[in-house]
Amino acid sequence: MTEKTRGTNRTLQGVVIGNAMDKTVRVEMTRRFRHPTYKKIVTRKKVLMAHDERNECNVGDTVLIVEGRPLSRNKRWRLREILKKAV
Repeated sequence: MTEKTRGTNRTLQGVVIGNAMDKTVRVEMTRRFRHPTYKKIVTRKKVLMAHDERNECNVGDTVLIVEGRPLSRNKRWRLREILKKAV
């Protein structure tokens, strides 16, 4: 009998832009790409809510977040690790 394995969850890297809420941080993801028609470099930003169980993140930290089940109305991501602390 084989065990069921779940697929790998998406992981993203971003910068914490807000930590005012309890056990929640706002993480900003920035991506740059070349526009297909105009050939200019375009920057797009997206803000995600992530669950921070120990309230250890501060504004400016670079973090790794992983996708998971819905934890609240807006939270679908969990903090995996802090890659770089803010100065």
